[in-house]
Amino acid sequence: MDFIDYYKILGINKTATQDEIRAAYRKLARKHHPDLNPDDKEANKKFQQVNEANEVLSDPEKRKKYDQYGKDWQHAEAFEKAQQPAGSRQGAGRTGAGNYSGFGGSADFEPGDESEFSSFFESLFGGGGGGGRRSGGSKAKFRGQDYQAELQITLEEAATTHQRILAVNGKNIRITIPAGVEDGQVIKLKGYGAPGGNGGPAGDLYITFVIENDAAYKRSGNDLYVTASVPLYTAVLGGDITIETLSGKIKLTIKPETQNGTVVRLKGKGFPVYKKEGSFGDLYITYNIQMPVNLTEKQKELFTELSKS
Repeated sequence: MDFIDYYKILGINKTATQDEIRAAYRKLARKHHPDLNPDDKEANKKFQQVNEANEVLSDPEKRKKYDQYGKDWQHAEAFEKAQQPAGSRQGAGRTGAGNYSGFGGSADFEPGDESEFSSFFESLFGGGGGGGRRSGGSKAKFRGQDYQAELQITLEEAATTHQRILAVNGKNIRITIPAGVEDGQVIKLKGYGAPGGNGGPAGDLYITFVIENDAAYKRSGNDLYVTASVPLYTAVLGGDITIETLSGKIKLTIKPETQNGTVVRLKGKGFPVYKKEGSFGDLYITYNIQMPVNLTEKQKELFTELSKS
């Protein structure tokens, strides 16, 4: 079996961090997912390759062996034992494919098809002409495929703990979304992926939150930023204005001679902190002084008098 460059498959450098590996995997797994490409055999093949690359590179120990031994990384233990004194190798066992737990298989995958996948897949599913059986005649168990899904919510919805019902593989799943989730945040629902094979465990469901842009608010972490309009007369003489926030209306007192662009902070009036009940960021309000329009002649005269005083 030829060498397969897992780094090239994921489109990353050999110096990539675990976060970069995870991000590349999620992007490609979503792109080539069989559910999104039901009739595309090439996409399904790439999906399997992406999963295989992620299985190895996301595991620091496997990645270390892969970087050191290349295509023979699975035999690293044997190589290392061969270099040990003969006495120290007595009783040493071989790690089998039963330790596999990283990603889901596919119902369309045929373990004996050596033309499409590497021998790594054969070790996972017990392939190689044996009908997917381990020694002793027992069928190899394998973990079900992981599912990837996106869930769009508004900023206002993200600010409150609420429930949603998702339709996954023909089943309705009720999930609770904690207040404070961020755009791009991923949560895992263990066991809600595809069923495993031959009694193996089910895969997991990964949900990526997509928070829609809000016209009024800008969010930065747990802080919120908003612009509030202030009439010119109120800015000059002082007074009160009322603004809308995600938690309801609040009244603000404007000091006399407030300048345009003034920023005030309301501590604890920002976005809720994820999974920290009672904790909130701050709300920053920028005052936008409104200039009067359609002035009457009398009003113009008064402004003229003011300009001369």
